[in-house]
Amino acid sequence: MTGLVLKLGPHERVLINGAVVENGDRRSRLAIMTPNANILRLRDAIHPEQVNTPVRRVCYIAQMVLSGNAEASDARMQLLRGIEQLSQVLTDHDSRTQLTIASTAVLEDQHYQALKALRSLLPREERLFAAARA
Repeated sequence: MTGLVLKLGPHERVLINGAVVENGDRRSRLAIMTPNANILRLRDAIHPEQVNTPVRRVCYIAQMVLSGNAEASDARMQLLRGIEQLSQVLTDHDSRTQLTIASTAVLEDQHYQALKALRSLLPREERLFAAARA
């Protein structure tokens, strides 16, 4: 099986190319065969009031493209600038790797992959903020 495989829990919602799809009563798997389909699990979505950190801000921009609320061409420079700003702060090897993946994905209009790479930085950002507060 090729393409993206989504494993959905009961009544889980997912946004596929702008349409909200809700799973039934049982767990299921969906194979998304269309290349470059815009997919967003609603349980993973960042809501506007949660956009309160630099990584979340950049994730939110990628999410807006996936949800169809922003054009990829309009968001490209914002995403690349945001990734560049993050790279000046997150200088460890793992973060740099994820930022490179995100940047490459944006340039290739692979916003799902960009969001996935950026979301992996959220726990690290949270630890940095916690250490700064301590």
